[in-house]
Amino acid sequence: MAKGKEAKDSYQNLKGKSFRERISREGIKHWVKFVLFAVLIVFAFLWTGAWWVLLFLPVVFDLYITKYVHWNWKDHFKGTKWEKAADWVDAIAFALAAVYLINPFLFQNYKIPSPSLEKTLLVGDFLFVSKVSYGPREPMTPLSFPLAQHTLPLLNCKSYIDKPQWEYKRLKGLGSVQRNDIVVFNFPAGDTVPLKVQNPDYYTLVHEFGRDYVWNHPEKFGEIVVRPVDRRENYVKRCVALPGDTLSIVDGLVHIDGKPAEDIAGLQFNYLVETKKVLDDKLLESLNIRKADRLIFNSEPYGARVLAQMGYVDSTGNMNYVYHLPLTQDSYNKLKAKSYVVSIKREPSTMSGKTFPLNREDDWTRDDYGPIWIPKAGSTVTLTKENLPLYEQIIRNYERNQLEVKNDVIYINGQAASTYTFKMNYYWMMGDNRHNSADSRFWGFVPEDHIVGKPIIIWMSLDEDQPIYKSIRWSRLFTKVHPN
Repeated sequence: MAKGKEAKDSYQNLKGKSFRERISREGIKHWVKFVLFAVLIVFAFLWTGAWWVLLFLPVVFDLYITKYVHWNWKDHFKGTKWEKAADWVDAIAFALAAVYLINPFLFQNYKIPSPSLEKTLLVGDFLFVSKVSYGPREPMTPLSFPLAQHTLPLLNCKSYIDKPQWEYKRLKGLGSVQRNDIVVFNFPAGDTVPLKVQNPDYYTLVHEFGRDYVWNHPEKFGEIVVRPVDRRENYVKRCVALPGDTLSIVDGLVHIDGKPAEDIAGLQFNYLVETKKVLDDKLLESLNIRKADRLIFNSEPYGARVLAQMGYVDSTGNMNYVYHLPLTQDSYNKLKAKSYVVSIKREPSTMSGKTFPLNREDDWTRDDYGPIWIPKAGSTVTLTKENLPLYEQIIRNYERNQLEVKNDVIYINGQAASTYTFKMNYYWMMGDNRHNSADSRFWGFVPEDHIVGKPIIIWMSLDEDQPIYKSIRWSRLFTKVHPN
């Protein structure tokens, strides 16, 4: 109580004092604090270009030096029944202010939900994602609840207000997206979401069932919502191709501009492993194969029938065990050396779905794909009926143009168009677990305004295959995320 009274008295004692008297009474400690905050404010102004940030300078000057305003509002509640409540309000306000500053501009947390990047990143890894690495986006949907991407837990409602929507702007960063970087981004095909069926994505559902059917059957697909760019689901993949690259995939291996891309450590594919006996769990664990991926294909619905069609039945009508496993080259070699392993064959591409673009007739598969040119800002492409499916989502959805085709003529914003100049850079993202990754091969390009940040540190890692008391992967804690 005495401390609060002393603080109040300091403001009372300054009443009637001149500006010169006020600034001359403060010691070096208060001046140092003011200078530090002033430097941060000026830096924020230079970084963001937002002139209103400079309005905090006179506030900080008065807070530490002149003290015309009694800024410490909590002092009014010292010694009253509201003192604890004021402390809680102050703590919550500070935490929210910190979150609103740190989360959009510096870094955010991200948990790996799927095995698409194994063995680089594992299910259960918690990452610090740097916004500064590529430059943070200014908030595009500013009125949102912190730490909730698009849905409030428990309440199960939107965590943001749609308006206002601010235009995309990215502040200066430490660098730009490089080939083979691991990148967190907003899911481009997540602009429209049927809440009951979110996998596969909306565009795949429309291609499979038809738009009218999806929209007219809410009991099956649920409410269909439209999400702004920064409220779409966060994905993490490896950037394998940059703006201006020409990408092709030959027998599962990425080629850039006709040349094989750099090898990725831990790259893996799905294989059908035929064995004479059940594989030991310790062996599968030593190969770092998750329990969820240890599938005996024979026991899967229709599995035996499919295997019979593939020739896995012997002359007596019997069938060995056939496992469906994701394997790295090292795991492949170790299994191949086992005497009880009969054969190991890569999973056929026919076992995957239709590749991007869904409305284009071609023979592309996830393992043999392209060539496809990755759009670069300022570059112009000649539009034809054949290549329009590759770029129509960019033209219509990402760069917000009206696109129509009438009598074999392409119209953009009401004007006949034979070319198109791209406004943004685009990227091609893929998972290292090539047969267990929903990536650009299935939904296309990632626009630059969808880029969130770069994972830099694994701060926690939990193994879902282990009991809680043994689940922490201690060797992964606070390790750097290596691109390769």
